[in-house]
This record gives sequence, C-alpha cells and structure tokens, in this order.
Amino acid sequence: MRMDIRRMLVLVEVSRAGSLTAAAENLSYTVSAVSQQIGQLEDEAGQPLIERRPRGVTLTEAGRAVVRHAEKIERIVSAAHEELRDLAGLNTGTLRLGTVPTVTESFLPTAISAFRGQHPGVDLRIHSAQLSGLEHLLESREIELAITWDRERPEDSPEKSLASELIFRDPSVLLVPSSHHLAARSSVRMEELRHEPWIIRTSPNVLALLNAACEAAGFEPIVTFEARSYQEAQAMVAVGMGIALVPKLSLYSLRDDIRVLSSVSPRPPSRRIVLAHRRGERLSPAGAAMRKLLIETGRKWAPA
Repeated sequence: MRMDIRRMLVLVEVSRAGSLTAAAENLSYTVSAVSQQIGQLEDEAGQPLIERRPRGVTLTEAGRAVVRHAEKIERIVSAAHEELRDLAGLNTGTLRLGTVPTVTESFLPTAISAFRGQHPGVDLRIHSAQLSGLEHLLESREIELAITWDRERPEDSPEKSLASELIFRDPSVLLVPSSHHLAARSSVRMEELRHEPWIIRTSPNVLALLNAACEAAGFEPIVTFEARSYQEAQAMVAVGMGIALVPKLSLYSLRDDIRVLSSVSPRPPSRRIVLAHRRGERLSPAGAAMRKLLIETGRKWAPA
C-alpha cells in the first residue's frame, strides 16, 4: 500500500470542508478534480474513505485514520516551511567557516562583528587551520566556506572539487633587524640577499614561495630557523637570526625592533587571499551573506 501525500492532504481539506464542492473551492480545484483525487486515494488505500450523502460527505473509519496521519504530515510540512523561512531570513541556523591565522588576526574580526550585528540568530562557528586542513574540512563538509590563500596561478580547473574566489593579492615584504645594514632602505633587489640567512614560517607552501623568489635571483636560500607563526618569525628576525620574506597581511602587529622593506625587486612573490567553497554547490543563505561581507571587508583591508 502506497498513498500519495498530496491526495491525503486533499482528503484532509474534504474532511474540514464537509463536502467536495466546498473543498474544491478552498483548494481552487474543480469538483471533478477533487473527486478524482479522492477516488485515486481510495484505490491506493484499497477501501472507501468517504461516504457521499445528500448534504456533503462523511469519512469512513479508514478515512478518519488517513486524515489523522495526514494531519501529522501537514504539521511536519508546515514546520519545515517555517524553519526554511527562518533560515532564508537568517533568523536561525549555523554557519561553519574556516580561516588561516593571518586572516583571523587581520580583517576577519571586522567581518564577524558585522555579520553578528546583522544576523544575531545565526550560530557562527570558526575553524582556524593550515591550508591542507582547510581543504579537508571543506571536502568533508565540516565547514561551508574557507578564507585561505594560494600561490599566483591560472584560474581553477573545473575538475577540482573546490572553487576559489579572489578577494585580493597579498604581496611579500622583507623584514630585517633594526641593526641590519639594509635597515635604512625601503627597497632591495633579491640578488643582494644571496648570502643572507633566512627565517621562514613552517609550511611547504611558504617555503615554495621563498624558493621561487630566490631561484629567480640565481641562488638557493639558507634557512636558519622555521617559525610556527609570523610573530615568532619577527622575534627571530629582531635578534639577528636572519631575514624573512613575509606576506604584508601578517604585519598586523609589527615589532619596533625590526624594519620593513616594502619594495623587493624583481617583483616579489605574492599570494592570493581567496574564499573557497565546494564547487557546484549553492551556498546557504547564511553562507551567501557571509561571503558578501568577507569580500567587501577583505578588499578594504587589501594591502596597497
């Protein structure tokens, strides 16, 4: 036995209206269409569901049983519609967002404050991780969006499971200790740094950026310290352990015992700050609202 839910709900309206004619008027159907729907439902149920009388209809015992269960379905559908309206109106729901530390420490708090002010009913969850971790969280659907970075490259291939949207480009700058012979300068050529010791943040992707810049200048970098954060890298630069090529976005908190050379030539390596999500999937209403805020806020923060 398999009954059509829409026909069950037509029977509910017949029960409430007391006649096929009144039910047809309430549903904007013809009387013939309502009668046909009830007839098909009786075929599916395998027994009569209504008794036709001179003044309207009454339900059989089987009809009352169908109506009782159909009303439960009606309440469930109504609750689903109400919840969907709340989600669409951003009155409820949960949004899970991934981020990398330099974004968390720079423009993300501004976007979060704006989002929570506009949509206080949405439960916002933030996950901070490195690049590979964010990709895993996206692919496993533990997060819906991620603000991350990648190297300069052509547009994403449609075969990739994740798509990315450019927010801005984040150029690299050179950090040297205040006592360094280059400290008074604002620009430098990579060739001049051939014999310098280097400090990097522990990451294959970060090392790849430095290697590419040094290779273009004709040498291989000598790495003397691998830092776990850019703040740690600044501390090691300050005590003379080496120099560091870091993204400009990481300078949200700059020590006063190091100097920044903002012009590195030839063109210094840069990274793309991007918003990533699963390819081909429509964002939730909360995800779409956060995407708009992140792009607007991030572009205001974009390094000059």
